[in-house]
Amino acid sequence: MKYKDYYEILGVAREAGADDIKKAYRKLAHMYHPDVTKDPAGEEKFKEIQEAYATLKDPEKRTAYDQLGRRAPGESFEPPPDWQEFYHTDTSFSDVDLADLLAAFAGARGAGGAGGTRGARRPRHGQDIEASVPVTLEQLHDGAEIEVSLNLPQADAQGLAHHAPKTFRVTIPKGAADGQRLRLAGKGGPGLHGGQPGDLYIVLKLEPHALYRVSGRDLYLDLPLTPSEAVLGATVEVPTPRGRVELKIAPGTASGRQLRLGGRGMPAPGGGNGDLYAVVRIEVPKTPSERERALYAELAQASNFNPRTHLR
Repeated sequence: MKYKDYYEILGVAREAGADDIKKAYRKLAHMYHPDVTKDPAGEEKFKEIQEAYATLKDPEKRTAYDQLGRRAPGESFEPPPDWQEFYHTDTSFSDVDLADLLAAFAGARGAGGAGGTRGARRPRHGQDIEASVPVTLEQLHDGAEIEVSLNLPQADAQGLAHHAPKTFRVTIPKGAADGQRLRLAGKGGPGLHGGQPGDLYIVLKLEPHALYRVSGRDLYLDLPLTPSEAVLGATVEVPTPRGRVELKIAPGTASGRQLRLGGRGMPAPGGGNGDLYAVVRIEVPKTPSERERALYAELAQASNFNPRTHLR
């Protein structure tokens, strides 16, 4: 089945009210009416406009349409299992038009009359909704409470389907992971005919961090060293999510070496922590002083070290 975006066809927002939908329909229907339009594709557009309006003007059909989810126009998709079970006897929807599916829903609203399908008024569970929410590494490391604001489908007192903004307080557990789904029971799409609402799933999306790269429970940090620190050894301060620590640099440390700080990574839900790896990057001064230049020149004359002998 191919998805049709009825809101886009009418040029209205998904949370538009009945009056806005009617106004948009009347304007477009007049513009593309076969007796008026000079557009070669006008007749086909007129049919699409009629089809879109027939669905969005009907509160129950609009709710059912919204429960199919939002996709790109023309995208192939299969309706949710409850649609397949309730509104169609065939298990394949490949040759079914979206308008036909919604027309079957309209028939199902009747009290078992001609054209109706079984279970016309039985309660239907609402759509489960998934929303991606950006979070910081610190929020995953320490746990946090955040506010999440979303536009979600709901039905008003007259049963008219629309989208409305809702705000939730969401608790991120300590040690949560990138991509983890948090379930808010009953906060999803509205049910039909008294059915229970669906669930809302918050998917945690880790934002890039200025210092750390994440791999599972381990963290990676670029650690710049001066040439003298790498050659002679040193003790340097390294930031970690739990505070700064001192790290001993052994003499002769090469660029690219990974220095492990055990247990300084991300916490795991069952206890324990990953590790933090400081990746050595040797940096040179971009604007050395006269004294530094003289000392580097003296070192170059005195040193026999050649890192390129393997290229000969």
